[in-house]
Amino acid sequence: MTPLILAVLAGGVAGVSLGALGAGGSILTVPALIYLLGFTPAAATTASLVVVVVTSVTALVAHARAGAVRWRAGLLFAAAGLLPAAGAGALSARLPAAVLTLLFAAVAALAGLHMLRRSAPGGSGTVSGVRAAGAGAGLGAVTGFLGVGGGFLAVPALLTVLAVPMSAAVGTSLLVVAANGLVALAGRAYAAVHLDLALLLPFLAAAVLGAWDGRRLAAKVSAGTLRRVFGALLLAVAVAMGATAVL
Repeated sequence: MTPLILAVLAGGVAGVSLGALGAGGSILTVPALIYLLGFTPAAATTASLVVVVVTSVTALVAHARAGAVRWRAGLLFAAAGLLPAAGAGALSARLPAAVLTLLFAAVAALAGLHMLRRSAPGGSGTVSGVRAAGAGAGLGAVTGFLGVGGGFLAVPALLTVLAVPMSAAVGTSLLVVAANGLVALAGRAYAAVHLDLALLLPFLAAAVLGAWDGRRLAAKVSAGTLRRVFGALLLAVAVAMGATAVL
């Protein structure tokens, strides 16, 4: 199978995950870029941010048209993570490849375990400004360091910290993911990282189309089934990446 076909297939899977669940797309993107397309960890996390921003905005449009975005809550949550995202994005380029891979494997495992949970937490009904700022800052740092959107963290945080209803949590998380990803990408602008556009652009195009398909898929397949499928996939990715980093 040629690298171009692999890029299209992997991009489609990442986009479907992001569009259907508001999470998981970037965590599939980084290992796909490294192990299928030959990107270095630094280049993969940077390229992932490009994919995260574009596909998140694409999926966000669909959710916004359906009235499933809480703009004020999302913007407040994202604002707390902007500076940590920029700082972590600038620092990430200095980390050794093995360390970056291990950190990513740990986050992928956490995401997989979260998705395998049978139910999502409900809203608390109360909002703590300190907790919201802390959660937003933590999410921004994760986005900057590892090139992941952090939707798997944003969705439960929006539910429990900002009391966003489940019907709007996925769409609102896409707003947070897009904002953090854009700032983190700007934080890496100075780094001399080569991106293979001949593979990245087809990957990105497939991810955008997949995000639209994921939105439609979410209306036909139960959220629990989708979470379990992608959760199992993420756990397998985490084990493979962890083994590669230590061997």
